[in-house]
Amino acid sequence: MVAAHDRTAAWAGGLALGVAGAYWFPSASLVAAPVRRLFGVRATVPGGGVVLTFDDGPHRDGTPAVLAALERLGRPAVFFLVGEQVQRERGLVREIVAAGHQVGLHCHRHRNLMRLTPRQVGEDLLRAHELIAHAAGAPPRWYRPPYGILTAAALPVARSLGCETILWRRHGQDWDAAATPTSIAARIVRRLRPGDVILLHDSDAYSAPGSWRRTVAALDPLAASLDAHALPVVPLLPGGTSG
Repeated sequence: MVAAHDRTAAWAGGLALGVAGAYWFPSASLVAAPVRRLFGVRATVPGGGVVLTFDDGPHRDGTPAVLAALERLGRPAVFFLVGEQVQRERGLVREIVAAGHQVGLHCHRHRNLMRLTPRQVGEDLLRAHELIAHAAGAPPRWYRPPYGILTAAALPVARSLGCETILWRRHGQDWDAAATPTSIAARIVRRLRPGDVILLHDSDAYSAPGSWRRTVAALDPLAASLDAHALPVVPLLPGGTSG
């Protein structure tokens, strides 16, 4: 009887792990190109350019500073917005769009999706999508989950909202308190290749205080390095090859 009970418990435990593994499996998209292709997720774009993206805004101070730097440098970007920040800074969303940049859906509350139920994921994305669409004047076309962590619940919700999921291939680790403008730019360009999507942050709402200042300061040396390698910054276009 005890042995049978142990076998049942082991079977139930294995089933639970299998279900959890299936739910979390899309998160491997962050590090594995075959998984990205399987789920239709991109971290690169076709052509010879790179894409510059900023997460976690809008931020009262960080976003205007990034916008000013991008205008001076003549670079386009995609801003993946957080719904609860949009509620605080709706006007900045209009400024992003008016400056010719694109906006994407990040989340409503910045949480690891692995810790959320499918219902919580759906409610979060729907709320954020509504807020961003209203503030921007048009629905976002791109989706990126917090921390780049996907779940089996997030992908179909994003698709139902008309959003393509975009991750990244290079990041400056600008959220870290130890980061400097030099380290941010150097980390990005170290292995940068044509087609890479670059991740930065225009907000310190979920990172080290004042981190956006170092990000802004890194944009000039980053732009100089991109010019030296003949890598233009291009807008994000729908479709294309996944990888």
